[in-house]
Order: sequence, then C-alpha cells, then structure tokens
Amino acid sequence: MATAPAVAGEKSSSSDSDSDTENDSSEASETTESVSSFDQFEEEDDLSSEGVVEEPTSRQLQFEMNEETPPGAEATVENSCQLGESGLIECGEILKKLSRLLWYYLSKSEMVSLLKDFVESEFFLIDGDSLLLTCALRVNLKRGQNLHFFYIMERFLHDFIQKEARFVIVFFKDAENIYFNFPHFLALRTALIQHLEYNTDVTVHTEFSNCLSPEWDRFLEECYPHFLVVSDEGITARQTDFLNIFIIHALQKKINIVQPLGLESDVLRIYGYHTSSRFEHRQFFEMHEKQLRHALHAHVVSQTSQEARISVCGRLKLNVEDLQKEVHQTLSLLQDLWPQGAEIRGVVCSVSCSVALKLYKKMLLDLEDRESPNTYTENRDTQDLKEAPTLSEAADLCRMYCLSVIFLQCLPLIQRAKSRIITHKWDATLFPFLRMLKQCEFLILKQLKVTNNWSVDFTGLPDLTDNILWKNIAYYYEIEYHRGLDLELGDALMHKYHKLWNTTLALSEDSDFGDSMPVRTTSRLFLTQKETLPEGSNQEIPKLGLIPLKSEVIEDYAGDIWSELPFVSSDDPAITWLSKKREFDELIHWHSSRPLSDDFERTRNRDSAKSKDAKERRDTQKLYRFYHMFGRSLVGSNRSVRITRAGSLPSPANSSRQKKRQHQKKTAEKLIEENQKRQLAKLERKEEERWNNLSLSIEKEIKENLHSGIKRLEDFLQICAVKSVKFIAEMVGLDACFKLWKECCLKPEAESKDINVVIQMMKRIHILHEKYSELLQKTHRQKLAKYLKYIGFDNLAHTLCPQEKESGAEKDIYKYSVHMGAARFQLTHMGPYLFREERSDPDPRVHHFIPDTWQRELLDVVDNNESAVIVAPTSSGKTYASYYCMGKVLQESNDGVVVYVAPTKALVNQVVGTVYNLFTKALPKGSVVCGVFTRDYRHDTLNCQILVTVPQCLEILLLSPHYQKWTERIRYVIFDEMRSTSH
Repeated sequence: MATAPAVAGEKSSSSDSDSDTENDSSEASETTESVSSFDQFEEEDDLSSEGVVEEPTSRQLQFEMNEETPPGAEATVENSCQLGESGLIECGEILKKLSRLLWYYLSKSEMVSLLKDFVESEFFLIDGDSLLLTCALRVNLKRGQNLHFFYIMERFLHDFIQKEARFVIVFFKDAENIYFNFPHFLALRTALIQHLEYNTDVTVHTEFSNCLSPEWDRFLEECYPHFLVVSDEGITARQTDFLNIFIIHALQKKINIVQPLGLESDVLRIYGYHTSSRFEHRQFFEMHEKQLRHALHAHVVSQTSQEARISVCGRLKLNVEDLQKEVHQTLSLLQDLWPQGAEIRGVVCSVSCSVALKLYKKMLLDLEDRESPNTYTENRDTQDLKEAPTLSEAADLCRMYCLSVIFLQCLPLIQRAKSRIITHKWDATLFPFLRMLKQCEFLILKQLKVTNNWSVDFTGLPDLTDNILWKNIAYYYEIEYHRGLDLELGDALMHKYHKLWNTTLALSEDSDFGDSMPVRTTSRLFLTQKETLPEGSNQEIPKLGLIPLKSEVIEDYAGDIWSELPFVSSDDPAITWLSKKREFDELIHWHSSRPLSDDFERTRNRDSAKSKDAKERRDTQKLYRFYHMFGRSLVGSNRSVRITRAGSLPSPANSSRQKKRQHQKKTAEKLIEENQKRQLAKLERKEEERWNNLSLSIEKEIKENLHSGIKRLEDFLQICAVKSVKFIAEMVGLDACFKLWKECCLKPEAESKDINVVIQMMKRIHILHEKYSELLQKTHRQKLAKYLKYIGFDNLAHTLCPQEKESGAEKDIYKYSVHMGAARFQLTHMGPYLFREERSDPDPRVHHFIPDTWQRELLDVVDNNESAVIVAPTSSGKTYASYYCMGKVLQESNDGVVVYVAPTKALVNQVVGTVYNLFTKALPKGSVVCGVFTRDYRHDTLNCQILVTVPQCLEILLLSPHYQKWTERIRYVIFDEMRSTSH
C-alpha cells in the first residue's frame, strides 16, 4: 500500500494576506493541478504526482466558510470550524492506523489458485472502481483511446467468464464524488457502468451508497461472496482511504481479499495475491466502527458541497448546477430534432460541444464585464483572458472533435490502426475547455440513464472518443494542410460531418459559432512538441567485440566463417582478459558469486538417505517402513522381487517372436493323422445328422419364443465338437433371427419391436466373423452384409463386403433400421457379448497371470529398448509393463534410472508404496531404490534408481543445467495417464 502522491504545485501560505486572496490562491492551485492531471493521463504512460489533487485541509474549509459567512455569525462559525478541525484530525489518525494494519497483512499476501482450491470459491465480488483503475493505469494502455481501455477491461473479465466463475461488479454512489477533479475518470467510469449494463450480461450493482450502508450489509448476507477483488491504492489519498475502509469492512465480514494487480490465469485456474480474513481485522473494525463511519462521511459526503463549482482556469468558474440544467435542456432539444432515436457518439458529441461553447461564451463575456475591485484582481483577469482560448478557437476545437467522431462511426479499425504516431500533446491553454467537454460528457451519460422515452443506441459506447485520432486531425490542419496535403473526406463522410455540426449549431440556439467548413478558422497552434533529450547527449557507443566462447553447436553450424567475422575478435583489454579459457557454468551468481538456486533446491527436502544426522536417519527408516507396509496393503506380501546382483537380463526362452521349429514328419505320425481324419469325418456325419433332426424345431422355437429358442441353439453348440456343423448352426440361427426381426418391424404397433432380436443377430455375426472366418464364403459374407445393411449398419456392411448397386428399384429397408449407429449400439447393448482374445500359453516373464498378445508385444518392446504408447481401458494391465521396465533397469546396473511420471501427487504415494513392496536390492551406501520429487517435498531424488515425480518437476530436472549428468543416467521415462500430448 502506497501513500497518496505529493502535490506538485505550491499553495500560497502567507498569513499576512486576506482570506479572499488566500482562498483564490488555493483554488487556483487546485485548478492548475487538476487541469494538468487531464493531459497527464492523456499523454504520459503513468499517473505522476503532478496529476493528483491534494485533499482539502481543514484550513481550506475554514476559508471557504468565512467567505460565505454573514457578519453576525462569526462565533458560531468559529466554534463549528474548531469542531470540524478536531474531527478531521481524529479521522486522520484512525485512517493512518488502518493503513498501517492493512499494509502489514496485504504485504504478506500469497499467490494462490482462486478457483477449484477453495470451498464455495466460484463467487467473486469485484469492485468497479478498482477495475477502472487497474485497466486505466495499465502500462500498455493507449492513453485517451477508450476502445483500448474497454478491450483491456473485457480481457480482464474474460478470464472469469471462461473459467465459469460467478461474479458481480459493484459501483458505490459515494465513490463518484472522488473523481470530481478528474473529469476524464468521471466520464470513463460512467461509460464503463453503462457499457456493462447495456452491452454485456455482467451483473452490475449501482444502488448502494457505500460499503457501510445497511443495504450493503444485507446484500453480503444474501450472496456471501468468497473473494473481494479490490485495489489497495487509489489515485488520491481520499480514494485510498475509501478503499481501505472497504477492505477492512470486507475482512470483518470474513470475505477474503484479492488484489487485481498480479492476477494470472492458465487453462483451468485463476491465480492472485490472496489475503484471508483474520481475528485482528474483525477486532479493529469493532473497536473503531464509529470513527470509520465518521471518517467515511467526512472524506466523501461532506466534501461534496464545497465542490459545487468547477475551476476552469484561474477566476473562470463554472457552476455545476448551471451545467446540469444546460445539459438537460439541450438533450430535450436534441430529442425533438431526432425523435426516432440516435447513436450514443453523435448524442455526446453534439450536446457536449453545444453546451461547452454556450457556457464558455457566457463565462468570457462575464469576465470582460466584471468590475475589478483592485489592481491585483484586474491583472489576474487580464492574464486569464490572454491565456484562455478565444471563442473561435474553441469552436475550431469542437469542429475537429465532430470530425473525429465521424471517423469513429465510419472508418474500420484496420484503417484507424494505420494513423500516424505523433509526438505532440495538447497545449496547456486548451485544458480548461477540454475539462468542460469531459464534464459535459459525464453529465450527458448520467442524464441518458434516466431517460426512458428516447431510443439511444449504446453499441458504440466503448468507442466513444479517441484522443489520438483527435490529435491526428489537429496535426493535419496545423502541419500538413499548409504543405498542400488535401484531406479528401468523400461525399458520405462530408454529409455526416455537416449534419453533426449543423445539429450542434441548432442546439446552440441564438449563438453562431461558424459553419462546418472550413474546419480551422484560426491560426493558433493547438499542439506542442513533447520535451525530448537535449542535443549532444547521443554519444556513440563503442564497438566492442563479443566475449569469446566455445560452443560445438555454433562451430558445427558456422564452421570457418565464424572465425572470419570482424566483431568476434577484439583487442580491447576487457575482452582479452575474459578469453583465458574460463568456464561459465552458470552455477554461481555473476555479481555476488553465490551459488544459484532453482525450484529443485527450493523444494523442501526431507528424510534423505545421505543424511548423517541420527534423528534424520531414524525418520528415514520410519518412512521406508511406512512405504513397505503401505505397498503390502496394495499388492499383497507374496509378490516381492529381490534383486541380488546386477547383470544383463537373459532373453526369454519362449518369446512370442520366436519361430516354431519344423520337425520332419515320420511315417507313424502320418498314419496317426490319417486315422484322426477318418474319425473326424465320421463325427462330422454324426453331428450333421443330429443337427438336421433339431434344426427345424429350433428355428420354429426361435420364431415363437426367442429366449428359449436361442437357449436350445446354444446348448447344441456347447455339446457339438465339429466346427463345420457349429458354423451351419450359427448361420441357421442368424437367418431365423433376421426373419423374426422383419416380422416385428412389419407389425403396425411401434412397441412390437424387440431389440433383443437385433442383439442376438449381432452376437451371431460377431461369432461367425471372429471364430469361423476361414469357413465364410463370398455368399456368406454377402448375406451378413445384407443383414447389417437392413438394420442400418451400412459402414459395417461395406467393410465386410462392398455392396453393388441394385439394377432395379431400391428396396424400402429404412423401416428395418434400429435408428442408431453401429458403434453406439454395440457399446450400449453388446457389452457382455463382445469377443475378447484369451490365451492359454504362459509367458516366463510374467509370473502371476497369463498376458494377452498386446502385453507380450509390449514386453518385447521393453526388451528391445524401444518406446511405445499404450491405449487401453482401466484395469487392463498397463501398469504392469512399467514395473517390468523397473525390474529390467534394476537388474542391468546400479546407475540406470527409471522416471515414473504420475499425473497427481496422490498417485505418487501409491506408486512409491508399490515399488518398495515389489523390489528389494542391495545398493552402495547412499543409494536407494526409490525416490520422490513433487513441488511440496522431495527425498532421495538424485540418488535413487526409480524416481516417482509429476510432469512439472520432471521439466525442472531436465531443463536445469545443474543436473545434466543425472539426466544422462535416465534409461526409461514412464508417463502414466497422459492426457495432453501437445504440451
């Protein structure tokens, strides 16, 4: 938390001057500083101390009260001033204590994830004024260009919307008074509120007076937000105190504080500096609640009365009430001119120019006709008239403003982006009139919000004004127009410009401010050159050679050309001194010579096997014991593998890739085979005869009762030992099911379709295709494809047998379809019947189960030191391959490392426990079998053979220059549950 910036201008403090002179001096100083703040915000990259207005002190309040006090009330005023001064001093002390308290806790805020890591953390409360300041004071903001400000604001809110976080934005009514001396912020704040209300779906609350109102307390009790996004520093000391009261009130309501500066986001989460509610915050608010309420009232509400007049320039004063009345009357006239409706930019431009010109003309006439009481005041009036722009110059400025609005309405963004970058700024004498325009813009937007009987298009509200474009037009008429460059607007733009300016003249009633053309009628320069560096400061930078270095990559790429480059070699002593074969290993800091640290060293290290402390070694033994017991509870105690010595892994005796040996067949074996064929033929005839006797009855029973008929068919298939007969039986069952399905589909009742018929059809087709593929002839395949096409599985039918187009009319087969895709149908209804390959031959590399074919192939990949990607369902045996890989590396040597990358920290502990239960190996002193490295803790990371970690930590080790020797020991990296291959 920073204190309010100091004031640049010095105020008159002479005690000998009278009250009127002292009051005028203070007002003039405040006006000058406020005026400078407008251009400071428009032109510079940051809001310096010159752009901040000092808060009125109790002495200034006393002067203003004395100026308006009747002669008979001096004693009453003096007593009230003393009371007011003592009250302000007490408020100041309380606010200082509050500032110190919040600074202590906010400075200790930590970067945390705001989404998904807290209970009920999906609801945010965003302070609208903090959002305004955060976006308006961004370093990369193009000052004066409203469209860029609204782009930054919507990017800020887009992170919350994209993560589906619920939030509301609140703008307090009393906070508007803080921007009274900052008309640009005042207009921008009002435009922001109306843009969120009219052009977005964001919920905005503007009905609350301040954070200490009872309505606000009831709102917090109803919604109870988990976070409040609020800034801890304002553009003035008064706004900073207002935000501090807001923060302490939220903390005592147990609402956590998040600062808008420093918010970051990734694909899933939003990160920010978080300060949680504590007992000290609630205690402070309860002890000083009365003083805080008085301070809030004294800093916001009571000081509004003294700001009823706008100091334009010196003694040029503008009454706020007169300005409001004039804006209201002018909007009524414009509504009569454009009863069908209007666009917001045209309304703001025409009304603000008309009102500003009329009131400016009136103020100039009043200043000329005023009788001066003394020579000092007369000299000041004359000086004000000389510095202030004339009425004709103000009209020229308004015409260029109208022309810039026409460009905003008609020119596309790609053309506006090509506008020149000029280094000029508005002349300081124009600031009074520019302040009037901004004040009119604020009052116009505020008046339009309560106008319900007029249709106004608020779509262009984010692109309301563009100060950069406005200055480009002024630059053209001051510099390029006199050089002969003609600005050809075209008929369409010229017609709209004439219409807008004529509307401004019509709203001005009796005043005549000139025609729309020419745009410039005066010769006064509106732009001044920004200050640059003095001449002669640009010194030539000495051309030194590069520091010699040795890199194999550069030498291989550049070759002999590298040594011939002139800038590589140098005779400068500072360069030759560095070329004495010194190694720059980046292990120490270049200035302090201290060892560099990285994320690995900053991670808490605990229970290392290399520790010499007795207590730490006991803790290490307890940790290993815990891992053994935890792993035994996961996989049992009978699967431990003890590796006694390191050596090469013998090749399996019965690998799946070994070819079967061909033996010479003997005469006896041939006789045995012929006898078996005769017996098989006899069995086939017997089974065929039995099937012929049962086929008709089974087919009929399937038609009458599907369940019992299929059961008789499967009973026969289970007893039958001849493959060819089983094939025939399956085909008959398929035909019977298809005929039954056709009959079901031809019935008029929709509910008569039994999906079990199609399930049995698909089951028969699966069996025929998987178990009897060698018996399928072309006619059989065509029949299967026909059945698939009838039930709507055209893609499967085409895969099984490409269909030829029928010569005659196409048959109406749509009514037989199941109206579902083949893949969805099988996943929905065919789960228990899908064919799965089962092997009965064991593999010597696997001791506890018989692996499938894909598992054997994966083990072959590991044996051949190759890589593979496994895509298989859960609990299908993927993880076993990783443990086989670990055992292989442990048997090879004591130096190889296997890195197991788990997706979460919870799975890390499970894998470590399993590893400790499966493998036991006698290693040299200081080395262990398994180690862990996460962002929270690590142990035995670099002295283990099996490292279990997470993706971020593996990246730290691979990219760190300190651990490149360790990376050379890696033999395998196992990624478990890899969900995103693009990262």
